[in-house]
Amino acid sequence: MFSYTKLSDQELLALLKRSDRTAFAEVYDRYKVLLHTHAYKKFSDREEVKDIIQDVFTTLWKNRESNELSNLPGYLYAAVRNSLINHITRKEVKAKYVTSMQNFSSFGQIVTDHLIREKQLADIIEKEIEALPTKMRIIFELSRKEHLSHKEIAKHLTLSEKTVDKQISNALKILKNRLGVTTFLTFLISYHQFK
Repeated sequence: MFSYTKLSDQELLALLKRSDRTAFAEVYDRYKVLLHTHAYKKFSDREEVKDIIQDVFTTLWKNRESNELSNLPGYLYAAVRNSLINHITRKEVKAKYVTSMQNFSSFGQIVTDHLIREKQLADIIEKEIEALPTKMRIIFELSRKEHLSHKEIAKHLTLSEKTVDKQISNALKILKNRLGVTTFLTFLISYHQFK
């Protein structure tokens, strides 16, 4: 009987490129514990590390057909490292923003300071929007910046309305995860101010 556990990484990658779910499951089983252990040494929050590892494997699956991988462990370790760096950076930026907002409300900072904070928040939001996959970002910006309806976007980009709905929904989920609930709600309420 054929066993995926005996396949090399290269053979698994070839099968993964053809959307073989069992090959993907074998890659996941082969590397999840190693990646979790590696990430946990750098960032000791088990739940957040689990989310990061899950995101890395989700990205691997989503990009399976376009990935030109030759070194699977190298790719996975680099993806985890980059995700950890991004996660820590976003956490620090959010913490600084929350602290500055607390200082603002506690000490009654002048309006100029408030405008600077607003600009900083706008920059954070714009960076996260720019980090969206290209197609998703274009659709999202047409919706939020150009105020086009989903029907208008679909017609403009020759896509189905369902595709546009899904892309915008996915963009909002990604932004909510990346920005955190408080910043995301601020974004939804005040987005027009940040353009």
